[in-house]
Amino acid sequence: MAKISASVYTSHVPAIGAAIDNGKTSDEYWKPLFAGYDYSKQWAAKNTPDVILLVYNDHASAFDANLVPTFAIATGDEFQPADEGWGPRPVPPVKGHSALAAHIAQSVIQDDFDLTVVNTLDVDHGLTVPLSLMFGQPESWPCRVIPVAVNVVLYPPPSGSRCFALGKALRRAVDSFDEDLNVQIWGTGGMSHQLQGPRAGLINSEFDNEFLDRLVDDAAALSQKPHIDYVRLAGSEGVELVMWLIARGAMDDSVSLKHRFYHVPASNTAVGHLILENESED
Repeated sequence: MAKISASVYTSHVPAIGAAIDNGKTSDEYWKPLFAGYDYSKQWAAKNTPDVILLVYNDHASAFDANLVPTFAIATGDEFQPADEGWGPRPVPPVKGHSALAAHIAQSVIQDDFDLTVVNTLDVDHGLTVPLSLMFGQPESWPCRVIPVAVNVVLYPPPSGSRCFALGKALRRAVDSFDEDLNVQIWGTGGMSHQLQGPRAGLINSEFDNEFLDRLVDDAAALSQKPHIDYVRLAGSEGVELVMWLIARGAMDDSVSLKHRFYHVPASNTAVGHLILENESED
């Protein structure tokens, strides 16, 4: 049977992708950030899964204000990098796993979560930057990826508790798939940041580090944090962190922390990163 062995959590700042694509990773500004992913690349090379469930938010590339699903799963065989206004990123197409994605859709919808099923989808920096941070610049991505898109852009976004519960439903779906697959789930976005208004540029390191700590050891209680706390303490875009709760909900209650990294600033935000393994995998 399929199993979820590990989870990865990382910010998906678009400027990080630009730094990678334009050979800026050794620049004085960017070097400390990319150093925080040196271990991660080594870990990813040794622990490459068959499939990644990659939880991210679209940035008006596949969806727009006319149609934004709360939760969506992409069931296609291949997803092209999106043109976000300056051309698609020079990264490989993302290969999907249609059989597992269709099974997850069936299982999770029957588990009372209303997933939108998407067959054709271009994927933007929200999905490709995490892949670049973990796998570098390969000619093709080393595993298949199932995009799971979450609305954290247009009000109202889903609650942290709903996201945490969705993670548990995803875990049940993967566990019931009758094929021997090693699956990871990645939660992306965040950390504290605000892109507009009088508080543009807000970064709250205290909030971010508490979130990282509690995500490891106190995730169920953390999932009860209300939206207003994210907005007040982590900025209007800080609510992206609820996507990390989906990934954490899909893991065991007790997990093994393999890597933790936090860096300020990257463009106008903070970058957080965790790698967790299920203890049953040790």
